[in-house]
Amino acid sequence: MIVVEMNRVNGDFGFEAVDAAGHLIKLDTSPDEGGLNFGFRPMQLLLAALGGCSGIDVVSILKKQRQVIDRFSMVLEGERNTSEIPSLWTNIFVHFKLSGAIDREKALKACSLSIDKYCSVAATLRRAGAIISWDLEII
Repeated sequence: MIVVEMNRVNGDFGFEAVDAAGHLIKLDTSPDEGGLNFGFRPMQLLLAALGGCSGIDVVSILKKQRQVIDRFSMVLEGERNTSEIPSLWTNIFVHFKLSGAIDREKALKACSLSIDKYCSVAATLRRAGAIISWDLEII
C-alpha cells in the first residue's frame, strides 16, 4: 500500500504532502480562490505526474537501447473544461526535448511507447477523457 500524509501548514489551503521516504510537495490554490500561492495547484501536479511518469519511461527505454542522453526536458500544456464541475483535463500536449547521441527513430518510439502504452498517469488521464498529444525535439 502506498501512503501519502497531507498536513495543512500555510493559511487556509496551503498543504504539504509527504511520502513514506520523506519527499515533500507543497500544494495550494490560487490567490483568487483564497490561497497564498504557497505551492502547486493539485491539477498542475497531475501534469507534473504525467511528465515524471513519461520521462522515467523514455529514459529507461533509451538507456536499454544504449542511447546517450545529455539533457532531457519537457513542457506540458493542458486545457480543462472549465464549464463543468469537476473541471477535468480535456487536452494535454507534451513537448519532449532531448539532446545527446540519440537516434531520432528510437526516441520517437520511446515517447510513443510511454504515452500510448506504459505510462500509468497517461492511461488514467485518458480514461477520464483527456486527449494527450506530443512531439519531440532533438537538439
